[in-house]
Amino acid sequence: MIDAYTGGCACGAARYEISCEPIFMNDCQCRDCQHTSGTGHGSYLTFPLRAQVKLAGEVTHWDVVADSGNVKTRGFCPACGSPVYLTFAAMPDLFTVHAASLDDPSRYAPQVVTYAARGHAWDHVDPALPKFETMPPV
Repeated sequence: MIDAYTGGCACGAARYEISCEPIFMNDCQCRDCQHTSGTGHGSYLTFPLRAQVKLAGEVTHWDVVADSGNVKTRGFCPACGSPVYLTFAAMPDLFTVHAASLDDPSRYAPQVVTYAARGHAWDHVDPALPKFETMPPV
C-alpha cells in the first residue's frame, strides 16, 4: 500500500491527496514556470492517474498555452494565491503538483531538468541531473 502524497496551498484552504506514485519529477525552466514560481524554475511531481486524486476546497483555474503549444491549466488558491497543481488538455489523465505544495517536500527527488534552453546562469539546478532543451522524448 502506498503512503499517499498529500499537500495543498499555503493557507490550507485547498488540499489534495494522491494515492499513486509519481511517474515523473522535474525542475522546469520554461518561462511560464519561471513566472509562476517567481524564480528560475518550477519543481513538479506528475502522477499518472487523475482519478486517484482527491481534491478539497476551492481552487481557481487559469489556462495558459505551454511552450509545446498545448494548453495547461494551473490550479491555485483564490485566498492565498499559492500555486497547487497543473493539468494538461493533451494528457487529461495526468495530474501535476508543485513540489513545495507537498506536506512532506522531502519526497520530491528531481529526475531531470526540462526546458534548460530557457534557464538562467543564476539558477543553479543540480548539475548531475540530465538536462533537456525542451521536454524529453516520450
